[in-house]
Amino acid sequence: MVGIVIISHSRTLAEGAAEVARAMGVGKAVVEPAGGDAEGGLGTSIDLVETAVAAADDGDGVVLLADIGSSVLTAKLLVEDRDGEGVLLADAPLVEGAVAAASMAATGAGLVAVHAAAEEASGHRKTR
Repeated sequence: MVGIVIISHSRTLAEGAAEVARAMGVGKAVVEPAGGDAEGGLGTSIDLVETAVAAADDGDGVVLLADIGSSVLTAKLLVEDRDGEGVLLADAPLVEGAVAAASMAATGAGLVAVHAAAEEASGHRKTR
């Protein structure tokens, strides 16, 4: 099953978004948080992200969702280091993208479909 990693400057935010995405993924989706810096403060840690990717990846690939700034840069570096093999960064809103990705992953869809579902969440309007 495709895994999902949520990268945020805040450990609490990453864990909360992962909790919501897991619940919406009917408990089947593997969603790992990678939030905060190595000391537990605000920031981004490549080591935490790599650990989360390893935990989420069962061989079907991983979709990354990142909040802002260095979280996005860290995700891009990870994708670049892996030459895009098995790890894709979604250009998507953090929570909505994670929920859409988890829901799609829970169906057994492949990496490209899970990535596309996350990115399609950008079009979900909250007002008309």
